[in-house]
Amino acid sequence: MPQPLHPESLTVCAGRPSPTPDAPLATPIVLTAPYHHGTADNHYARHDVTETVRSWELAVGALEGGPALAFGSGMAAVAAVAEGRRTGAVAVVPAAAYSGTVRMFQDLEERGRMQVRRVDIADTDAVCAALTGADLLWLETVTNPLMAVPDLPVLISAARAEGVAVCVDATFSTPLVVRPLDLGADMVIHSATKYLSGHSDVLMGVLATRSPELLTELHDRRSLSGAVPGALECYLALRGLRTLALRMERAQSNALTLALRLAGHPRVARVRFPGLPDDPGHDLARRLHRGFGAMIAFELSGTADDAEAVCRSVRLITHATSLGGVESLIERRARHAVDAACGTPPTLLRLSVGIEHVEDLWADLEQALEVSG
Repeated sequence: MPQPLHPESLTVCAGRPSPTPDAPLATPIVLTAPYHHGTADNHYARHDVTETVRSWELAVGALEGGPALAFGSGMAAVAAVAEGRRTGAVAVVPAAAYSGTVRMFQDLEERGRMQVRRVDIADTDAVCAALTGADLLWLETVTNPLMAVPDLPVLISAARAEGVAVCVDATFSTPLVVRPLDLGADMVIHSATKYLSGHSDVLMGVLATRSPELLTELHDRRSLSGAVPGALECYLALRGLRTLALRMERAQSNALTLALRLAGHPRVARVRFPGLPDDPGHDLARRLHRGFGAMIAFELSGTADDAEAVCRSVRLITHATSLGGVESLIERRARHAVDAACGTPPTLLRLSVGIEHVEDLWADLEQALEVSG
């Protein structure tokens, strides 16, 4: 048998059309909703995706190690999992996590659709204790924006022992750093808007699972909700995926350098980055992850206004909401009510480190910290 390809090679070759003579190397953009009738009943793009979408799904599935389903946004993928639970289901979720996920579970709870147990997912004992009688455990490989690292193998094993389905949001990590399905998770989810597409020009989500039953259930949820992404978005995302390994290599290297320098800056009170040896999640990340990611959260000494001033003072780095693109982005997350309510410190700045030259990034941060002080 041929030797399995490394993930770096899969990012380049997975999802290509069959190599037949005169065939295109890249899957074309197929723009259609209806199809001519054939043997299948009601063949329609909302149910049976076009070749462009299918190529994207094949590529992500190869990277994650399980069949993938594309969604019109990351939140559409979140909704397929969360809203697909039975009425009265019990979900164990992070007390602090991606704001859209927090709001989704809050909405389901307020409408009486679901019981929600909120825990610190870095507290392994607390998570395990909350699993009794639960239906769903929601995890993040690294929490957004507080950068906590959960013990995925232990938590997934505990959930499986209780018969609890596990969905892991691996947006911060990508399958190059963590593959949750290999650790026993039932589902892995990404906001493909971020690292997978990587150029800040796509809005899309993706889910992967090795369970045929879950795959059918999620496919049906997608069809019923009309959450299939467009062909152009999938084409752009697949083109971006081809450089994922190179982008992540550069961004992670930049992030480690910046985190070390920020940790020694007099205006910085704390740096949250699992690549730092004294970070609470360092040992877990070093053992379980293939890298430390490219997201940094750091807290300033001073006030929220001081932190906002840093964001206004950057020149190369962009003050904007999002992450995972080739450009570096910075934002004070507690300016958003949902993050503040989850305990995000008022001076915490979330920095998505891009692929620019690291010395230019550091010079920009230094001058912003100086002029805003």
